Amino acid sequence: MPNLAVNVDHVATIRQARLAAEPDPVLAASLAELSGATAIIVHLREDRRHIQDRDVELLRQTVKTRLHLEMAATAEMQGIALRLAPDLVCLVPENRRELTTEGGLDVAGREAVLAAFLAPLAKAGIEASLFIDPDPAQIAAAAKTGAGYVELHTGTYAEAKNPDARQAEFERLLAGLDQARRLGLRVNMGHGLDYVNILAFAGVSGVNEYSIGHAIVARAVVTGLPEAVSRMANIVAGFVS
Repeated sequence: MPNLAVNVDHVATIRQARLAAEPDPVLAASLAELSGATAIIVHLREDRRHIQDRDVELLRQTVKTRLHLEMAATAEMQGIALRLAPDLVCLVPENRRELTTEGGLDVAGREAVLAAFLAPLAKAGIEASLFIDPDPAQIAAAAKTGAGYVELHTGTYAEAKNPDARQAEFERLLAGLDQARRLGLRVNMGHGLDYVNILAFAGVSGVNEYSIGHAIVARAVVTGLPEAVSRMANIVAGFVS
């Protein structure tokens, strides 16, 4: 059965809109775990637009499942990861002008650089993932970095404007899943997945984890976080892996 990793970044986004104390992503993470999440994800951005250092410090102390830290491949973030020792680090591209992550990390041609960046994390026992587009060249490159996981970017699939385009992107994800697994990588998927478009994956085997944040937080505004997480967890639990 695939896992559901809940991203609580947008709980912090609401908090930071008023520079207030609430809502607290640390409390949200606890509720998410109690409601079926098997991992908690936070993206500590260089500009600290939502998740703050305080948040990851407390989450490392309180998360009972797994803590996944999304971050850019910078010396600052490497140091934070080595100090906090999250269960998994996911390297993502970062552009300060973007509303959210706009695409996958460019790994092809940077295999040696990324391998050197990940080596101290591996030595510290921290698992690593690369957030990449389902592109054959990027997947092949990812397998040469020492990362044990890739997270395939599902944003293009989620944002497809018509059924044909969405089906083409879905098939591209399936091909990427197959290639990555043949290369010995474990596969996560995420970005833009919601309560409707995730249903296409119900018959897909081999996905380790679905990373979902915005759709859950958006639903939680109306229904409450426990209902929003448990509903998604029940959907994912029905998948065959």
